[in-house]
Parts: sequence; C-alpha cells; structure tokens
Amino acid sequence: MIAFIAAFFIALALTLAGLPWVRRAALALDLVDAPAQRKLHRTPMPLLGGAAIFLGAIAAVLIIYRGEPEPTVIGVLLATTVVALTGLIDDYRPLPAWAKLAGQFIGFLILVRFGIRVRLPLPEPFDYAITLLWLLGITNAINFLDNMDGLSAGIAAVTTSFILLLALTNGQFLVSALAAALLGACLGFLRYNFPPARIFMGDVGSLFLGFLLAVMGIQLRFPENSNFVTWMVPVFLLGLPIFDMTLVVVSRLRRGLSPNTAGRDHTSHRLVRLGFSSREAVLILYLFSGILGMMALYITQASLVEGYLVGGIAAILALGALVWLERKWKESEAT
Repeated sequence: MIAFIAAFFIALALTLAGLPWVRRAALALDLVDAPAQRKLHRTPMPLLGGAAIFLGAIAAVLIIYRGEPEPTVIGVLLATTVVALTGLIDDYRPLPAWAKLAGQFIGFLILVRFGIRVRLPLPEPFDYAITLLWLLGITNAINFLDNMDGLSAGIAAVTTSFILLLALTNGQFLVSALAAALLGACLGFLRYNFPPARIFMGDVGSLFLGFLLAVMGIQLRFPENSNFVTWMVPVFLLGLPIFDMTLVVVSRLRRGLSPNTAGRDHTSHRLVRLGFSSREAVLILYLFSGILGMMALYITQASLVEGYLVGGIAAILALGALVWLERKWKESEAT
C-alpha cells in the first residue's frame, strides 16, 4: 500500500512542478490552440499539458519499481510512449487520422508482444481483434472527450479511482501502480485545467490517457467471478466516453458529416445548450462517471442473471439518453 501512495504523490508532485515549465515551453514554441468559432476559449491556449501528465505518471511508476520494472510494465510503458509521441507530433504538426491510428496500432503490437491482451473464453483471433478494437475505441473516445476545460482529465481521474480500488481489492500490483500514478498526474493537471483552464493537454495527453485507461481495463482480473459477467466491468468504467463518442458519431453521420469533423456537438456542449454552465456540465458528467463506476463495482460481484439484467437496463437508458439528446439537437437546429 505504501508503494501506491508513493506513486500517487510522486506523480502529483512531478506534474504540478512540471506544468508551469511546460506551459512556458508551449508558449515559447508557439504550440497553442488558437481560438475558433467551434471552440470555447477566446485567447490562444498553450498545449502540451499532457506531456506533464505523461512524464509525471511514467516517472512515478519507474521510481516505485526502482528502475527495474518487470516485463509487463516495460511493455505498457513502451506502448504508451509510442502513442504519446504520436500525439505530441500531432500537436506540433497535425497528422491525418490514419497516421494517429498507425501509432496506436504499433502500441497494440507492442502490448501483444508482451502478452497483454483481452483473455475471454473465445478463440485467440477474436481476443486479439477485441483487444485492438478496445484500444482504438477507448483511446479515441478520450480524445473526443477532450472538448471542455477539466472534462477529459477529470473523467480519467474518476475512472482511474475505481480502477485503483478494484486492482487493490484483487491484489493486482501492476494495475494498482499504474492507476495510482495516473490518478496523481490527472489531479495535478486539473489544478491548471479545471475551468477556467490555463493549459490544455493536447493530443499528447488525451491519446496517452485513453490508451493507458484501455490497457488498465484489459489488465483488470476478477478471479472470483466469471468472465462471462466481468467483461462488462471496463465497459461500465469507461461508459461515459463510450457514450459520448457514440452520440457524436451517430449525430454526425445523420447530418452527413465525417465523424472525424470537429464540432460543438458533444455531450458536454449539449448540456450547455440545455442551460447549464460549462463548469456545471463538467461536474454533471463527473457525477455520471461516478455512477457508472459504482455499477462496475456491483458487476464484479453479480451473478450471470444480475449482471446481464443491469447491463441491459444500462444499455436501454443509454439508448434513450442518446435519442433524447439528438432530438434536442435537431430541435435547436430547427430554431
């Protein structure tokens, strides 16, 4: 337990200490997010905050492993580094979507090389395909979610808190160390990113967060329950970014737009259109992420019937929310 507490505070301290320097470097290098009609900020905002998250979390993990991490840790660190570097390049010079996906695919290959993948009671090719789909989906869902001050890092912090609790409960040292370090780094970043933000994480941060959250979801194990039930746990934990990406993709396809088109049609933006302030919208989404986390805790102990009953009800509610939000969007377009 002391090691995990140390990882948390090391990552928190390093991120807090590093952010002012990273902010100055971003401004000096003109790595800023310029104001635009589809964006909420009115002045150029320095990027690269995600670099501080990445360095704080990775350094904390290496420190508690005393510079001699086990092979699985090396695999995770190498894969997340490749994905973070892809995001850093994209922040400096925007990459086409295929290039960013290629970086994530290389991360997937590294994980597979180190034996990190989904392990469901299915033929191996299906496990590999699900692993790739999960990694790409969650990584880009967190990237999509990075659309309002404090949102992506805050949701990552909430989700990571539940991952840390589950990993500690099941004696998973690796996942616990990664979760403790990431939680500290996210909270440190929120000191500068919670509304009103003074720095953005950029793609280097959102891609790193999404990929690492996806990896930790894969690595969670629940030996006291069946895989036929517990596969839903990471889906619930990351249910909010999954919902947001699904809503945005469906909405844009309905309007004849590319899903990769930037816009102010995310769940957070729709809450603002309903009359909430940006800060209130972010806090509401934190709350829903926490509710989904508590449902994930329940699923770990649920029977087959209970698990699928809760999963089915959650899916129906999510579909209803998606339809309602899209109907509200169409009504606002008509006025």
